[in-house]
Amino acid sequence: MRIGELAERTGASPRSLRYYEQRGLLTSERAANGYREYGPEALDRVRNIRLLLESGLTSEDVRELQDCLELDLVREPACAEAVALYEQRLRAVRERIEELTATERRIERQLAEETGT
Repeated sequence: MRIGELAERTGASPRSLRYYEQRGLLTSERAANGYREYGPEALDRVRNIRLLLESGLTSEDVRELQDCLELDLVREPACAEAVALYEQRLRAVRERIEELTATERRIERQLAEETGT
């Protein structure tokens, strides 16, 4: 299928599909006329890429999960590599929240000192 059909069937824009290909997340063959041609396996792969990106992972993260991209991440048991990466990202988010909370408290104290409240 061509890029337009893949985009329509997955909800991804053609620009996103080209980006996924550029980042090594998706592959295509070139037809004689130069158009990109995708196999039927690209449907699940693109859906998985979008799911992972929408859940907060980066394209670099997704590239680390190449083996998971062939699975049906919605219906099949969780991919162990994805679970480990999610846990790592969650720890980083929680650490960042702690840092921001500490910064918020410092600003509140400073503001209270400046305004006398």
